Amino acid sequence: MSSAVQSSPASSARPARKPAAGGTKAPTLRHERTFKAQGIRFLAGVDEVGRGALAGPVSVGIAVVDLERQKPLAGVRDSKLLSPAERERLDPLVRRWSVASAVGHASAGEIDSLGIIAALRLAGNRAWSSILGSGIVPEAVLLDGSHNWLSPAGQLSLFDQPVLETVCEAPVHTKVKADMQCLSVAAASVIAKVERDRMMRDLHTEFPDYGWDVNKGYATAAHRNVLRAAGPTPYHRVSWRLLGGELQDAGVPGLEGPSDD
Repeated sequence: MSSAVQSSPASSARPARKPAAGGTKAPTLRHERTFKAQGIRFLAGVDEVGRGALAGPVSVGIAVVDLERQKPLAGVRDSKLLSPAERERLDPLVRRWSVASAVGHASAGEIDSLGIIAALRLAGNRAWSSILGSGIVPEAVLLDGSHNWLSPAGQLSLFDQPVLETVCEAPVHTKVKADMQCLSVAAASVIAKVERDRMMRDLHTEFPDYGWDVNKGYATAAHRNVLRAAGPTPYHRVSWRLLGGELQDAGVPGLEGPSDD
């Protein structure tokens, strides 16, 4: 599943913000612009959220920038450094600023059946398909981290690989801490975080005891306590050792699988 893509021409924006208190510099387009030497105009910044959660989907955001025309957007940072209110404020600004943007998701059930890496690939390629559907074809991808989980696996297996109608065939470049340094990747992290948080708040109305409106599915003490008392929901990643093996040791059905975190 993926969100509706938004596509718009690159537009002028306010100058990039000054370094924040504490010495952390705001991300810029400096690294992205080095790709212009390769003849690249449209670059897709990519980041994921929800990878380490116990419940809910894993989500992948893509924000495409036009290296010929794009100007900085003030206030955007790695989503983990922003308050919920700041992320909500920035979300529509990022979507308008980006040439195209999208968020893709893979469910807890897909994580259980495919494993987290294949689920990340599935979510990322769902977002990629939406980007292509908007008429924008990025010529390169900048991915946060050191591992390219977005490109198709080298050897497909009927047992652990989803069937994808559209896959990312553009060159993928990884960069550690790209979400902290590169504006396109930070922008992708913001839209992914906002959309996944909204999904978790919706799921909270179905299972309010777990506190997903606050913890967003992550392993807080309160979340673990309810999980220990009431067991998993259909939105928990039951193939994981959710409580360090406690539930498996207690014989809770459906929790015999290996850890995949």
